[in-house]
Amino acid sequence: MQNRDTFSGYNPIINFVFFIGAVIFGMFFIHPGFLLCSFILAFAYYITVNGVKGFKLLSGMIVLFIVLSAISPLFNTYGDHVLFTYFGGRHYTLEALYYGMAISAMFVTVITWFASYNSVMTSDKFLYIFGRTAPSVSLVLSMIMRLIPGFKRKVDQIASARKCVGKAGEFGTKKERIRNGMTIVSTLTTWALEGGIITADSMRSRGYGSGRRSSFAVYRFDSRDILLLIVMIILMTEITFCGIMGGAGVTYTPTLYITGADNIYTIAGMAGYFVFLAIPTTLNITEAITWHILKSRI
Repeated sequence: MQNRDTFSGYNPIINFVFFIGAVIFGMFFIHPGFLLCSFILAFAYYITVNGVKGFKLLSGMIVLFIVLSAISPLFNTYGDHVLFTYFGGRHYTLEALYYGMAISAMFVTVITWFASYNSVMTSDKFLYIFGRTAPSVSLVLSMIMRLIPGFKRKVDQIASARKCVGKAGEFGTKKERIRNGMTIVSTLTTWALEGGIITADSMRSRGYGSGRRSSFAVYRFDSRDILLLIVMIILMTEITFCGIMGGAGVTYTPTLYITGADNIYTIAGMAGYFVFLAIPTTLNITEAITWHILKSRI
């Protein structure tokens, strides 16, 4: 069966470096051109990985973007162009609205990149990257990363079992619903504590901490990983240099100023940023096209 996400098949170091770059650049660059690149390509990659289900997140993020953009000028009244006044003369300015849109776009794109990160960077990949340099920290972090999905699955199991006997949290009066909900929480807590004891006993019986820790991984760093890592480092260096040279310069309040197409660093930085963020989506689309061509020849 074809792997939908070709990019996740690369070495975990490649995946990790990309997401670190995407998130850090996404938090620091609030230039409209850079934000547009990040916004489009973050959702494009998420959709290529999750298919139709990805549009559910897309619709939610668009609503969140609109709400946050509209609310931001209520707290930031700086700006030269007043759209209207409210609450005894407070100004709702165009510059504050633009700033709110930029911050909201940055927020939703970073969340989307983190959503893709959770789909790609599994606990075994995390252990592969940090298992030798920081084994204890990586083990704890990988176990923490498993808690939320594990708890969610267990809550669904408990709720389904209680629903069969008519004691699910949504049935009965308000008092009964609260009692049933607390029962689910109590059962989940008991399961978590019991699981912790079992895990500790299992680790102790297998000799954890008694000697030098060894590690095993199925991942290898081959030529395609080296090539892609070199490309990514070159692009990240070029983006950083253009940013330092003012290619992503922008101020929203009190006066709007955006570096335009006449700045060579803006054009170069934006082009490099687009190519960098498009790497996983391009790999997925290219692999999908190749897969369909091969199937058509059978």
